[in-house]
Amino acid sequence: MKRLSRAPWAAGLAAVAAAGLFLIPAPATAGQSRPAVVPAAATVTPEVYYAPAAGKTGAALKYALHDIIKNQSKISYSAVWNALKVTDQDPANTNNVILVYSGRSQSKATNGGGINDWNREHVWAKSHGDFGEVTGPGTDLHHLRPEDVTVNSTRGNKDFDLGGSPVSEAPGSYTDADSFEPRNAVKGDVARMLLYMAVRYDGGDGFADLEMNDRVNNGSAPLFGRISLLKEWNRIDPPDAFEQRRNQIIYDTYQHNRNPFIDHPEWVDQIW
Repeated sequence: MKRLSRAPWAAGLAAVAAAGLFLIPAPATAGQSRPAVVPAAATVTPEVYYAPAAGKTGAALKYALHDIIKNQSKISYSAVWNALKVTDQDPANTNNVILVYSGRSQSKATNGGGINDWNREHVWAKSHGDFGEVTGPGTDLHHLRPEDVTVNSTRGNKDFDLGGSPVSEAPGSYTDADSFEPRNAVKGDVARMLLYMAVRYDGGDGFADLEMNDRVNNGSAPLFGRISLLKEWNRIDPPDAFEQRRNQIIYDTYQHNRNPFIDHPEWVDQIW
């Protein structure tokens, strides 16, 4: 059989990217040590990816989205370090990552536990449902972001709300005894990460059923608030290029599932 040259495949990839299509890896066949090459025709459009959710609202939409995104690939907590260096890379400086609450561009090499290092922030605090750092919700890249160690500690496991005192290393963020308010530029990002978690983890795979409510001080309950405010943040801070790129990288390279509220932010109000 005649082998195809690399040029048509490269051109096909470029066309796929330009059209905003998603590539799905082909299953390996017997004896293969790596996945088969997928021709450009074997692509999935957003319409096809979300087809089971078409026309649904409310609980039916939530259940349909859960079934679409639940079959993800999983990575270890140690692997999250290197993944975040890719997903959260500073577009203006490939040696750095952007810290989610601080907004600071910081060297990828400064990850760790030191006072000025960045570490792995669970936006859905891992104590809300007590899933810790185990593979699954504890390592799900759709809600893990780089953040300054001190700011991460200040945020702790607080729910999200308005007001409080300024957070010195996170300009535009505020905190009080029972809540944290992120800077304006990531308010929608925070909302969509939390809502993804509430759809993805419904108690059916051995982890807690994560749900939203309109309170703070949820502690170790598998609940997060405040949903009324998060819905507003989703509306006033729509997905930007950084968030969309991040969603695509997680889909293409790591978990092979998507955050549906980045692709369709209007679904938030249709469910909650």
